[in-house]
Amino acid sequence: MASSSPVLLVVALFAVFLGSAHGIAKVPPGPNITADYGDKWLDAKSTWYGKPTGAGPKDNGGACGYKDVDKPPFSGMTGCGNTPIFKDGRGCGSCFEIKCTKPESCSGEAVTVHITDDNEEPIAPYHFDLSGHAFGSMAKKGEEQKLRSAGELELQFRRVKCKYPEGTKVTFHVEKGSNPNYLALLVKYVDGDGDVVAVDIKEKGKDKWIALKESWGAIWRVDTPDKLTGPFTVRYTTEGGTKSEVEDVIPEGWKADTSYEAK
Repeated sequence: MASSSPVLLVVALFAVFLGSAHGIAKVPPGPNITADYGDKWLDAKSTWYGKPTGAGPKDNGGACGYKDVDKPPFSGMTGCGNTPIFKDGRGCGSCFEIKCTKPESCSGEAVTVHITDDNEEPIAPYHFDLSGHAFGSMAKKGEEQKLRSAGELELQFRRVKCKYPEGTKVTFHVEKGSNPNYLALLVKYVDGDGDVVAVDIKEKGKDKWIALKESWGAIWRVDTPDKLTGPFTVRYTTEGGTKSEVEDVIPEGWKADTSYEAK
């Protein structure tokens, strides 16, 4: 065994060389940003992707499952969070204030962004890969493109409560592929914590709550041999422990690929 040590050493050094040759060393992620971490400003790195004035990916969606994030109420103020921000989808919908002071085109004023996607680039303990629109919103008026030309910058961030425009209602989108024995729900536009950590449904006239399982992103699902006919009351729980019920929001005769708003 001893004779193999020089070989292992050479392999290890070669791996280090390759890592260095392909860019910056990986930076471990920071602790998870939870709903109760406080209002202290933390440091992060920021990049942007997609069109300069766009909302990110081509389909206006991402790893949370949201669509049309270029339209109200997200209005393109969106970003991808790295592991301690995205949290395997449990960070979807959470809100953060961000601001920058350098380069000179930064305004220093805080703007609010929604987490709608995942970011695995290990360049900092905390990393926001923002939409072009959100990145430019940190600039002084008229210097948005100048700031975007920086490509990457240091920013400060803190988690805040989500405050959607007046009239915005919590929405439940029944995902494509749902049928009487399989129901997948995407939950969005949640005021307060913004994110969702548990979803249950209860059929009208019954006492039993059915717990949905995490599918991916902000989507929750249930598979059952019993037909799901509705109407259904939906109960969702945020990371801070707030439970809310929306009575009979999924109607009898519900359809896949359809959104239902809280009344």
